[in-house]
Amino acid sequence: MDTQTVDGRTARSRATRARIALAAARLFTARGYAATSVQAIADEAGVGVQTVYYTFRTKAAVLKEAVDRLVAGDDEPVPTLERPWVREALAAPDAAGQVRLQVAGTAEIMVRGAGLLEAVRGAAADEPDLAALWEVNVAQRRTVQRVFADALADRGALRPGTGPEEAADTMLGLLSPELFTLYTVHVGRPVRWWRDWATDAVLSQVVGVSS
Repeated sequence: MDTQTVDGRTARSRATRARIALAAARLFTARGYAATSVQAIADEAGVGVQTVYYTFRTKAAVLKEAVDRLVAGDDEPVPTLERPWVREALAAPDAAGQVRLQVAGTAEIMVRGAGLLEAVRGAAADEPDLAALWEVNVAQRRTVQRVFADALADRGALRPGTGPEEAADTMLGLLSPELFTLYTVHVGRPVRWWRDWATDAVLSQVVGVSS
């Protein structure tokens, strides 16, 4: 078998995997995890149900892949902390610039994945695998916020009396999918409003200044 044939099969396999994961993301977000069957995912993706099982083995594995793709924006194995938007924010010339870029990058992730993350959170109480997935996601988001908090501390920009750990926890809450969904879905605010609000909130509560 030549290299071109192998590369073609690999590309088709990746495309099928992506199609299944993104189809599942749409259904999980719209219907919830429990109400979405593997058959429904297969139908939405335009593949056979056995293809879903062959590719992912379990519905929980499909969900994990969907979360990873929507948070990252692609299927490249690049950790969040090595993504361009994070590096750009950390390299900002001042604390306000860091926070603005941090919130802007978070907003892009939330637009893609907040609805799906809320589906994970909603199903976690009844599904041990999803409870573990949710806990991992929260821990990962907190790790990212701790890096941003440490960067603000290094700049001498944290609010007086606030340490990096408290700052990370505050940003974890302010930039959470729960609050993003509350404001942009349930309250009906546009994403740009949330972005401005979140920037002001982080600057006020973490840095101790207003924008």
